[in-house]
Amino acid sequence: MSLEIGFVFIIIAIIIVLFIFEVFPIDKIAFCTIGALVLFGLASPEEAISGFSNSAVITILCLMIIASALEENGIIVWLAKSLKIFKQWSLYLIIPAFMFIAGSISAFISSTAVVIVFIKVITELSDKHNISKSKLLLPISFASILGGSCTLMGTSTNLIVNSIYSNRSGETLSFFEFSWLGVTFLIVTVLLITFLSKFLPKDSSKKLKDEYALDTYIATIELSKNSKLIGNCIEDTFLSKNNITILKLVRNALELHAFDNKTILKKRDRLLLSCDLNNLLKLKSSDEVIITSDDKNTGAVSYQEYKDNVLDDNSKAIKPILVELLMLPNARFLGKKLSELRAIVPNTAIPIAIKKRKNLRFLKDRLYTNVLDITRLKVGDRVLVEIEKDRLNDFDIYDNVAVLQQYESPLQSNPLKQYTTVMILFAVIVIAATGFTSILSSTLLGAMAMLLFNCISLEKAYKRINWQIIILLAGMIPLGIAMDNTGADVWLSKQLLSIMQGQAPIYSIGILFFATLLLSGVISNNATAIIMAPLAITISTGMGLPNKPFILAVMFASNFSFFTPVGYQTNAIIYSMGIYKFRHFLIIGGIISIVLWILATILLNTLI
Repeated sequence: MSLEIGFVFIIIAIIIVLFIFEVFPIDKIAFCTIGALVLFGLASPEEAISGFSNSAVITILCLMIIASALEENGIIVWLAKSLKIFKQWSLYLIIPAFMFIAGSISAFISSTAVVIVFIKVITELSDKHNISKSKLLLPISFASILGGSCTLMGTSTNLIVNSIYSNRSGETLSFFEFSWLGVTFLIVTVLLITFLSKFLPKDSSKKLKDEYALDTYIATIELSKNSKLIGNCIEDTFLSKNNITILKLVRNALELHAFDNKTILKKRDRLLLSCDLNNLLKLKSSDEVIITSDDKNTGAVSYQEYKDNVLDDNSKAIKPILVELLMLPNARFLGKKLSELRAIVPNTAIPIAIKKRKNLRFLKDRLYTNVLDITRLKVGDRVLVEIEKDRLNDFDIYDNVAVLQQYESPLQSNPLKQYTTVMILFAVIVIAATGFTSILSSTLLGAMAMLLFNCISLEKAYKRINWQIIILLAGMIPLGIAMDNTGADVWLSKQLLSIMQGQAPIYSIGILFFATLLLSGVISNNATAIIMAPLAITISTGMGLPNKPFILAVMFASNFSFFTPVGYQTNAIIYSMGIYKFRHFLIIGGIISIVLWILATILLNTLI
């Protein structure tokens, strides 16, 4: 092994560790990868930035614009609303029906967008018709992953694998070439999950208000100027009763660690509380305290000042509602405090309190000695926000933030735009599927048509595009170039070939599929595909076998991140809601992974 090959493997190992432990955001890791490749001379500067002009990356960018237009014009919501006709069905019929619908839509539309819409629809069905959302959300996530594996444009992973396959072998995958495999995997998984659904957790049958129990909401209050609480000890006030817990007491910008119920409250004292929803509402309307920022150094105003001075006169005349916002992976609000959040959200919204995700991983957050740490938002946390009902659309501009309350805003798009959007999507699919043009050309034309016909503005498209994914792909693609430049892929392939030597092709495909499956469970599916696809081609070439079965093995295995919630974003979204434990993914996802591994190995072997 040469020194250059060693550097490549060290970089890959570091990348995997950073992905697993989420030390940095994925786009920062990608940028650092580009810099490291240039620094160690593993790729030229031109090669290091070549990912930004890669056809797969541009295709994914165009698909994001098309998907944004579908969301903007309510097409996805319109499709999801049809699910309400199943409300009277048995759960064992609803599960396969929802999975087939989600899988079908995800074959042509972003699976992440589909899952977020399904979360809203299923939550509403659960609240109004007592349909178990815990029995549906995980199956929907799995179905969206499988549906995206059915077509070339179904997921970014497919496009990345096809790009590597084209560059290395000069061949390409057609639009529906592997759809029969994807549909087979979807059908098998639907049957398995329908049977295994009895092992999924049961709903607690609690509505939003009942869900907020003791120690659920975390808010910071300050004693008002003429508060009757001033001069009284804590035990003589309502703050020591009614399911209210004082977590911190801050006086003169200093935290008091030695306070108890005998502590006398003084003017300008700030207290970090945890309480239920009812008490939070009482605090909000009380003249004795003011819900305030968690950091006086931010310059943030108090709740009352914000409500009195920031909201316009028309807003004050309208009775606001309370909604909860779920923080999804890569949300802009992550790491922010309430005081910082008030400077970001629309002027008509007032963040009031945070509900920390119920998970042992976050148990230590309640024991922090620093007031600021406990109030920083993390994935899975929820924020209670006061806003006018007809202004809920203001949150549409924020990526990876889901509005969980069941209030429906009227669609702003007119029917003509909706029909135009659907027709453009249909044209893109037909043109790409028939081979009239490449998928890159069809998506470029589709994105152009969406913009020219005002189905979406470029400004809104910029806000809806997941730029982290674009940067990740553009930064990871040069890693494959570095492996080729240094011969790292050939060296690693030789080691694998020595293991597979003398074995039947079915064992080689099985080993490759299983290795890719394991890797996709701990890092992103796109990063897995970028690392494993070149190896698949080198192995198949070295064995004198066709490349296509091996490249398809990597493509499907990279997508099948079922046994952990971290490999695929839809799983991370579902996991962040606090309904499922890691073991649900490990056991149910693990069973599905093993079955699909065996089935895929057998079916792919028939292509040799």
